Amino acid sequence: MRPNLRNSILYVVICAIGIPVMNGQVLNKPEPADNPNLPGNSAWTAACASDDFNEYYVNFTWNPPVVNGDNEFILELSDAQGNFADPTELDKVTDKNTTFDFDFSFSLPTNVQGGGHKFRVRSTSPAMTSPESDAFTMYFIGYNSPILISQNGSGDIPSGGILQTCDGSSITLATHNVPSAQNYNYSWYRSGTPLSENSNSITVNQAGIYFVEIDYGNCSGSANTLSNSIEVQIGTNQGIAITPPAKTALCAGETETLIADIVGQGYDYTWYKDGSPIAGPALEGSSFVVDANTVGFEGSYEVEISGSGICTERSSAVAITNADNFTVSRDNEATMVLLPAQTKTLTVSTTANSPQYQWYKDGAPVSGETAPTLQVSEVGDYFARITQTGGACASSTKDSEITTVVAPNSFEFAIEYATAYTACGVSEVTLGLAEILAVATDGSRTDVTADMRTVFSYQWVLEGADITGETNNSLVITDRTNNGDYLLQGDIGGSYNVSSNVLAVQLRENATITIESDNPVLCEGANDARLTTGFDLSGASFRWLRNGQPTGSVTEVLTANQSGDYQLEVTLNGCPITSNTVQITDFDTSILVLDSEEDIIIPEGQSITVTASGASEYEWFDANNNSLAIASSYTFSQEGTYTLLATAGSCQITRTLTVAFRDTFLVPNVITANGDGINDLWILPNTYSNDQDIRVIIFNEKGEEILNQTSYQNNWPQSSTAFNKKNQIFYYKIRNTNETLKQGTITVIR
Repeated sequence: MRPNLRNSILYVVICAIGIPVMNGQVLNKPEPADNPNLPGNSAWTAACASDDFNEYYVNFTWNPPVVNGDNEFILELSDAQGNFADPTELDKVTDKNTTFDFDFSFSLPTNVQGGGHKFRVRSTSPAMTSPESDAFTMYFIGYNSPILISQNGSGDIPSGGILQTCDGSSITLATHNVPSAQNYNYSWYRSGTPLSENSNSITVNQAGIYFVEIDYGNCSGSANTLSNSIEVQIGTNQGIAITPPAKTALCAGETETLIADIVGQGYDYTWYKDGSPIAGPALEGSSFVVDANTVGFEGSYEVEISGSGICTERSSAVAITNADNFTVSRDNEATMVLLPAQTKTLTVSTTANSPQYQWYKDGAPVSGETAPTLQVSEVGDYFARITQTGGACASSTKDSEITTVVAPNSFEFAIEYATAYTACGVSEVTLGLAEILAVATDGSRTDVTADMRTVFSYQWVLEGADITGETNNSLVITDRTNNGDYLLQGDIGGSYNVSSNVLAVQLRENATITIESDNPVLCEGANDARLTTGFDLSGASFRWLRNGQPTGSVTEVLTANQSGDYQLEVTLNGCPITSNTVQITDFDTSILVLDSEEDIIIPEGQSITVTASGASEYEWFDANNNSLAIASSYTFSQEGTYTLLATAGSCQITRTLTVAFRDTFLVPNVITANGDGINDLWILPNTYSNDQDIRVIIFNEKGEEILNQTSYQNNWPQSSTAFNKKNQIFYYKIRNTNETLKQGTITVIR
């Protein structure tokens, strides 16, 4: 784009001759511009953006006087109707305040959809707004795939693409695969004719073939969104019903034919029971036979009619009931165990009218047994046949479920811990009979615990020997000397002998083991700790533990030279018993606390008292190891190095303190290196000299480093140092590891 040279020259001339600049700028209407990144040289006429392409340019010109230095030019976009009530900012520039002809670049926002969008440019300093541009078609093609439509947008596209509506009712068609579908305008068609609806759904009650596409205005040719087609057919209701049947309550052996009231017109019929299809669809299948011999025939029956030119329609339901619907219940277990000389009672109940009973054994009637109950003393399969002699379906019969009466081939006992138990974890436990199983000749097992618990005679056995007097089906064990394997035996008159599973019992000893140490703290030079116990270990199996692990020592007294948690484990009657825990620790020198820093600085002529705590005895020494005091406190008034020896139990702690006088002078900035012995050297305060953590650096007038050392000894300049001026200036820095503490100049006078 060619710059406006005339305006630029005018601006330079105005500034050069000092004419005051007034705010009379002219902002011109922005215009579409060529994209320099694309071949060709033409401005856009419609913005059809997408994820694949979204780069546009707008040219803007304005006339001086110049704007202020903090000005911003902002490119704004209207809504689809050209309204700037809530404009969208597309671009902003801050470096064009002396450029009168330039291009904005922008990307189209994804929600822009319409044919009446306009531009304008706004400046901020001074605040001005350009004329609005012409209206342009601008669309962001956010969706560019074939649309899918279905009834109510359910995603269920109908078979054959056909939907039917009846008697003026309507159908709603809607898109179901377009993300953020509400962001777009749509074009709906009925059999190729455009419709006025422009949302993503349409409600129709006219026959026709419907489809839709997204309306991208003049940009529609850049997209391919045409949907599938759905044909809407208009039908009429026929008022289908089932002709009232002669009987709706059927007895066993009866049938009833259900007939639709519309027949002979070439329609298809589908029959339903309890809402599920049972017959059809079948051409002219307008009848259905309900057979009471079919199990579960009772229910609600409907018929559905369909065909050309009519609506698919379902009738009201007709209820068919079972007049013979009485119940028979078996009131005892399905399997019963019959012991010798025992009888069992079988019972049935029924809701039949005036019932008659007949009992059967192994499929044959039992003579004379016509009551609801039956006493049995033989094995076999038993059931009762009930005949209803009253009501609509007299002489109807039903059989009860079969009860199998068996004689056991053998029995099995199962015993369990009846109270909480872990080996060596309790001092008392109860064992009990949990289950009695009758074992048939075929190996099947039946739980007969409730019936047989009181029939058996019992005997508890420990390690193969009967326990005298223990003849109940439970056993309480409290004596640890009775540890071992237990089982329970049972007997019925010598006919059946049963032995249970085996349970091991290992009760713990109710003993308490206590250990103690003569020295719970270890330190260099002191005796090791001795751990002892008052428990009699003679003949016992025991071991010492450290931090839960065996130490390898089995002596009655343990000498400990390592810190840790110590215990003694003694095994009594097969159960380990663990003592209390004694903690042996390494001596902690931090118990000695001083109320002062160990490096002490005091003004010369004054003193400071330091107090120690945490130990039991204290003694202070000077640098020559002379004892100064035996006390927890000492008052220092002289410089030097001092030692504190503290005693805690059998352990000693040593602390070293240094005392120095506080500096009374500052870093000197003038020395007279004339050899008279007065102020010949650069002497630093104690704070900075003789300290390995303090670095002293000296530079000459050229910035050259002539001294760089730690632990400065107050010995600069050396006698051999040459000075080329009478009054020569040097520069110094005094630093620690992290920062510069002092810096300045040194003037050497000669």
